[in-house]
Amino acid sequence: MSQSFDLELLTELTETSGVPGYEDRIRALVEREFEDSVDRVRIDAMGNVVGTIEGDSDYSVAVAAHMDEIGFMVKHVAGDDDGFGFLQLDALGGWDARVLKAQRVTVHTEDGDLPAVIGSPPPHTLSDEDRSKTPEVDDVYVDTGLPKDDLEERVSVGDLVTMDQSTERVGETVTGKALDDRVCLFAMLEAARRIENSDVTIHFCATVQEEVGLRGAKALGVDVDPDLAIALDVTVANDVPGFEAAEHVTRLGDGAAIKLKDGSVITSPKVHRRLTRVAEDEDIEHQLEILPAGGTDTAGFQNTRGAKPVGALSIPTRYLHTVTEMAHVDDIAATIDLLAAFLESETGEHDYRY
Repeated sequence: MSQSFDLELLTELTETSGVPGYEDRIRALVEREFEDSVDRVRIDAMGNVVGTIEGDSDYSVAVAAHMDEIGFMVKHVAGDDDGFGFLQLDALGGWDARVLKAQRVTVHTEDGDLPAVIGSPPPHTLSDEDRSKTPEVDDVYVDTGLPKDDLEERVSVGDLVTMDQSTERVGETVTGKALDDRVCLFAMLEAARRIENSDVTIHFCATVQEEVGLRGAKALGVDVDPDLAIALDVTVANDVPGFEAAEHVTRLGDGAAIKLKDGSVITSPKVHRRLTRVAEDEDIEHQLEILPAGGTDTAGFQNTRGAKPVGALSIPTRYLHTVTEMAHVDDIAATIDLLAAFLESETGEHDYRY
């Protein structure tokens, strides 16, 4: 086991908040990290950040990783007028409501951040019907510990709510919130630092609103119009008790995952074959990924501005869309190594067409 990357930066990226459409804090970090690694940076009207390394040819490659994390928007302040107030939420992205009970959260208001918790009644006070009920986000309420009058003064409809969770080393892994997709955003930033004297122009794209329909990548595919697009995202690692081997999708510690398909895209065969060949030539640990459901920014680039060859690299991650996502440090390092090696060896002369 090794760790050849900046855990401090990864921690900063994962612990910083940024839900779909409100990625401002993450965008500032990306701009900061691009300062010394790319030739120019631009931000589009949606908030996508593009850091470009100018190459020696007109051929261009887009690399994309999304900045947003799943979170919530306040839709109502509830409670009795002479009692405590509670916030009801609208989900931004796909939550499993089973994992939300009794979690600490942060409410982001115009006047600053407000600590709070998601309420969870004691189980012995619930009826049999309530115990057997499948939780829904609509049933969740946020308790700020404030009277309703005070809460209404401090929190408005449309304020944002994110999970409050630290990022920690746990054995051979890193765990915390928002590894989806900050760990891949981190990998992209690290790879950008390694590129020198590129034969092709490379656009490193930090995208917005992936969790609500790949919206940033779809718009960016038109604006950037690359000859080749490579997306980075986490993928399922069900290598835990209760799953058969065929259901694992990927396994922690087996290396970077080279995507063959997911629910939104079938990657271009010649692209994923070259990714595999580069991994083999450079002796980089890797595995193949077939994800039965779920979409990634890969499809966003393929669905805009005509037919484009696309590929994708994934970091195997356990417990996706929870507050304790988990990735292996060696898989993170392998993904950085493979992305950098692929980009450094891209000449623009590879024919990815069918």
